Amino acid sequence: METPGLVCSSCGRTYTDQWRCECGGVLDFTHQPLPTSDRPDPGQFDTRDGLWSFDMFLHVEKGPSLGEGMTPLVSSTTWDAEYKLEYISPTGSFKDRGATTTISHAIQCGADRVVEDSSGNAGAAIATYAAHAGLDAEIYVPASVKDAKLQAIERAGATPVRIEGGRQAVTDACIEAVESGDAWYASHSWSPAFFAGTATFAYELALQRDWNVPDAIVMPLGHGTLFLGVYRGFKALSEAGWIDTVPRLLGAQAAGYAPIASELHAVPESENDVADGIQIREPTRKRQLMNAIAETNGDAIAITEDEVQTELDRLHSHGFYVEPTSAIAPAALAAYRERGTLEPDADVVMPLTGHGLKA
Repeated sequence: METPGLVCSSCGRTYTDQWRCECGGVLDFTHQPLPTSDRPDPGQFDTRDGLWSFDMFLHVEKGPSLGEGMTPLVSSTTWDAEYKLEYISPTGSFKDRGATTTISHAIQCGADRVVEDSSGNAGAAIATYAAHAGLDAEIYVPASVKDAKLQAIERAGATPVRIEGGRQAVTDACIEAVESGDAWYASHSWSPAFFAGTATFAYELALQRDWNVPDAIVMPLGHGTLFLGVYRGFKALSEAGWIDTVPRLLGAQAAGYAPIASELHAVPESENDVADGIQIREPTRKRQLMNAIAETNGDAIAITEDEVQTELDRLHSHGFYVEPTSAIAPAALAAYRERGTLEPDADVVMPLTGHGLKA
């Protein structure tokens, strides 16, 4: 497979290997691969290759893989919804989906060293898949990064670079290193390959439900790596004729870190420091996220720290051992129902995004 082309979403410039357009715009693959066949019988679809079973939708050749994808879909009467258990992925979060495709893309581009900036989960995933591929990796992290996530990065053989200041300071330091060095930027917010990986959440979910999609999906929203990937995945399925409708996409942002929700609603002034995985004030692909919300009749709201803690305790008591950021989705589900955004009998799916051992 040839290295896929890239196009700027702002000015239309094209590239073969670049992390950002000269104009500062984000890059995406020039086209979305689609299957030429009708949707398969769900009972006959071979899922033994994990998310790579959906290679007919993927832009890159399979590289390092640890069996990621095909996470379980389970019903919960407590929340009257279904959960897709992303936290049982190889490194404990949905970020493995994007890591396997991003490192695969890096290899296709000839990279031998990668860098990434992350509050934890994405860094651990990129470090792990880089190690599996034999690539050197440096992961820029906040100085306050949790020990469990730091250990995951170090034990994979990557070099953590701790940066003082907020989350944006970490990104700025990483970008400076990319622009002054020779490392390939394996960014979970800039790399289009990462979103191609997270799009597989949609393919799997549709398959697991016999190609019947839910009314809505409620999910955490920081940089939007899952949110935007899910949107692109369902859009591709629709264009292929494998599903009839695209579900509403409903985001959950942390209060105090809600740049998208604040454009749609009044938001709480307090800061939610529990949901640390989505403390993003300047999403790289904000315009694309806003468009995904608009095109799916979706929404985004800000959730307080107390609301997250309440749902985290409930999740743990019902056997879902997840990290705090995962709890923001069920907290948002309750809020969306209370607001009337969702009907009481709406068919809803939520991802549980990260494992409790990484908290």
